[in-house]
Amino acid sequence: MTETVSAAARSDEQPRPGLSLERVFSTPGAHPYDEVTWERRDVVQTNWKTGETVFEQRGVEYPDFWSVNASTIVTTKYFRGAVGTDARESSLRQLIDRIVTTYTRAGLEHGYFATPGDAEVFEHELTWLLLHQYFSFNSPVWFNVGTPSPQQVSACFILSVDDSMDSILNWYKEEGFIFKGGSGAGLNLSRIRSSKELLSSGGTASGPVSFMRGADASAGTIKSGGATRRAAKMVVLDVDHPDIEEFVQTKAREEDKIRALRDAGFDMDLGGADITSVQYQNANNSVRVSDEFMRAVEDGTDFALRARKTGEEIERVDARDLFRKISQAAWECADPGLQYDDTINDWHTNPETGRITASNPCSEYMSLDNSSCNLASLNLLKFLKDDDTFDAPLFAKAVEFIITAMDISICFADFPTEAIGVTTRDYRQLGIGYANLGALLMAMGLGYDSDGGRAMAATITSLMTGTSYKRSAELASIVGPYAGYARNATAHQRVMRKHQAANDTVRTLHGTDRAVHELATQAWADVVSLGAEHGFRNAQASVLAPTGTIGFMMDCDTTGIEPDFSLVKFKKLVGGGSMQIVNQTIPRALTRLGYQPEQVEAIVAYIAEHGHVIDAPGLKTEHYEVFDTAMGARALKPMGHVRMMAACQPFLSGAISKTVNLPETATVEEIEDVYLQSWKLGLKATAVYRDNCKVGQPLADGGGKAKKDAADAADAAASAAAPTVVEKVVYAPVRKRLPKSRASRTTSFTVGGAEGYMTSGAHDDGELGEVFLKLGKQGSTLAGVMDAFSIAVSIGLQYGVPLETYVSKFTNLRFEPAGLTDDPDVRMAQSIMDYIFRRLALDYLPFESRQALSLFSADERQRYLETGSYELPAVETGAASELIEAAATSAPAPAKEVPVEAEDAAVVETKDTEGSNTREVPATPTTGRAHTSAELLEQLTGTAVDSPLCMTCGTKMRPAGSCYVCEGCGSTSGCS
Repeated sequence: MTETVSAAARSDEQPRPGLSLERVFSTPGAHPYDEVTWERRDVVQTNWKTGETVFEQRGVEYPDFWSVNASTIVTTKYFRGAVGTDARESSLRQLIDRIVTTYTRAGLEHGYFATPGDAEVFEHELTWLLLHQYFSFNSPVWFNVGTPSPQQVSACFILSVDDSMDSILNWYKEEGFIFKGGSGAGLNLSRIRSSKELLSSGGTASGPVSFMRGADASAGTIKSGGATRRAAKMVVLDVDHPDIEEFVQTKAREEDKIRALRDAGFDMDLGGADITSVQYQNANNSVRVSDEFMRAVEDGTDFALRARKTGEEIERVDARDLFRKISQAAWECADPGLQYDDTINDWHTNPETGRITASNPCSEYMSLDNSSCNLASLNLLKFLKDDDTFDAPLFAKAVEFIITAMDISICFADFPTEAIGVTTRDYRQLGIGYANLGALLMAMGLGYDSDGGRAMAATITSLMTGTSYKRSAELASIVGPYAGYARNATAHQRVMRKHQAANDTVRTLHGTDRAVHELATQAWADVVSLGAEHGFRNAQASVLAPTGTIGFMMDCDTTGIEPDFSLVKFKKLVGGGSMQIVNQTIPRALTRLGYQPEQVEAIVAYIAEHGHVIDAPGLKTEHYEVFDTAMGARALKPMGHVRMMAACQPFLSGAISKTVNLPETATVEEIEDVYLQSWKLGLKATAVYRDNCKVGQPLADGGGKAKKDAADAADAAASAAAPTVVEKVVYAPVRKRLPKSRASRTTSFTVGGAEGYMTSGAHDDGELGEVFLKLGKQGSTLAGVMDAFSIAVSIGLQYGVPLETYVSKFTNLRFEPAGLTDDPDVRMAQSIMDYIFRRLALDYLPFESRQALSLFSADERQRYLETGSYELPAVETGAASELIEAAATSAPAPAKEVPVEAEDAAVVETKDTEGSNTREVPATPTTGRAHTSAELLEQLTGTAVDSPLCMTCGTKMRPAGSCYVCEGCGSTSGCS
């Protein structure tokens, strides 16, 4: 159990001189608002599928350099007051003032500033940083600070539950209040007795998994009650708990249930009407593993499961077998993740108070039970100078102001429970972090999965946390250390030395990261010396959060520690609509890599058309890695994500919110390797997601197959009910030969660079009867194999094997060559066979059969996005004049000129070495087929991006850490 420090222990410090602050960002004698140009905008948000207006506020005021997307999200999410009333905020000035003046006033009241002049400097600096999108607080600050509502500033909560019914029911209640406010919570259930242990009354305990059902139902109910985002929760169970196997299997078994119900015709898609009938869907599950267990996995030895009350051994299991079951379950449904207990607690600054047993829902905040953490994230790309080097001194100054503000917030903050309030005030946990790392590395010409990229990320993270703890020690000299510091001083100083030692092991590779590392080294030296003298104001300082909504608020290209999602994105236009543009980071990266303006122009144009850099004209293959993305043709390997997290983890107080994405073809062994290597590399937590491992798939008409299967089952049942006649009938296939002269078509194709030809012949009724494939040189082994395959398929077709059967068996078959094709209907193929049978299905199968197989042409997919249906609208026959009118109204409208403001022109600017504009390259305009970057990636690659639809505006969401965030309205799936 976590112990807290009494209030009396916090009041023995004498007042000391406050901070003396110097202006760094703002200008003396001028308010930050007076240095920017303001403009009025109309924010009108509609559901692009239904056309319904979901939000409207006109005449809102923003700086002219804020994007339409950022202003839309801030207006809809963070402006307070009833829409349409005078009480409603209508300007970014009002929003920032509401936050900053509250912080400044609290800082003055609690003695943080030496003089009122220093308080004014603090106010102007904080205002400037927020106004210019250099950083953002987490969402609860924007929701609550400066309003009549409780001043809740924290987004992350950790609860605790004991082995008693009172504690379990209190868990339900506390979690409910946190969900009601739109935040998330995590807890460890390992204190609850297992179902293999006895109660004091003599009966058998229910076990923690049974109590998870009630909590899951509660979360699902509150989610549907209309909170700002869905209930987000984390449930953790120790690996030595006797019910660990039942816990591991909970969500995997439910996924089997979802598949069965789907096949029976129920709506089990994301947000479907029947999905609520399954359990455990509102929580992320994690197993807390020890070094002892992981070593047993390596050695192949047994591992003991122990009673919760006495610690006695209940049974022994094969560690490797249990590890396999964990990985198998994660392969099937993405749960559970792993949390590495000994690593977490080895970096714990407060072990004398209690162990760290759990995390928040996204696994970045790890601290004491019944505690909370408020977050803030910096926009790294803002600190990239014109010469493409990172401005480390300016970054450090920003961190000092931000961490000061974050600590001040605890002085006036409200908390959902008294226990959480006491622990947070006693230990003052903070979570400073950053966003836009992926964009920063690309702009600097560094690959995300490269030694240079990892060194840069590690040094920036080290500088951020070192500067934060340095300022924490300075604050301790002014307003005193955190109340729990005295009893944990030795442990806290030990962890600071561990951070310092980790910083010393970083090996820099170039001048930019060397300069950052030198500043970080000095910061950690100051941390150790100042901390030994004054102590620390905060028990923890840093985490890396998903930065979903606030990432859009800062106009970040990438969230948290994530790489770039795709190379082509959408930009919203003033007055509505959007256009497709190549990321502005790409021209800067190409220039950094030494390409000339005309080369940059050609490469950018290629990316605009293809969505990737493979075979881009003039681009060196050794530079491909700079443009690797989370998804697409050059998707990063799973271990690339793990290695980046491992590079940054030693410089964080908490952990990292990130999911390691694996392709659908990944094996259980690969997931085992990710989990094992994450432990060896020193990560505190790891979560995985295998593509398409869950039933709920966005923009997929799964109902077609389900309904067809249900109809087949009904026919079978009807046949079974009919009277039977005992009769032996022998069926023999009859070959249906093709006519001597038949219609055929020849298709040339390219798959992953391999060229081939397909000739298909049909019967007089249009039914496919033969296929001939040419691939490779005549006489080669490949050509012979393709000839034999063609004959086998052709004979099968003529003997009555349905084409649907071949299509279902050979589509999604994966082997090389694979990749992009030159077919607009099948943009991406996993193999030659995958392409051939997708093409045959589109050429010869009726729409109903293809719908059941989820195979659609490009025109049909576009029609679905525009109308919500793949099928052509029915046109009734009538007079010739009516038919002509119907044809005219369905024809494409003639293009018309639309004035576009200069700031919204669909151009990509390139710069010469002197920085002057030289040419403008038109970017590919939006086609109407996609509305977000997630959908654009689907359009470019032909593969589904496994993200849910936003419940607010209907737009496809995109991954952000271990959550999802909507590009249209900023809603998140559970994390701020």
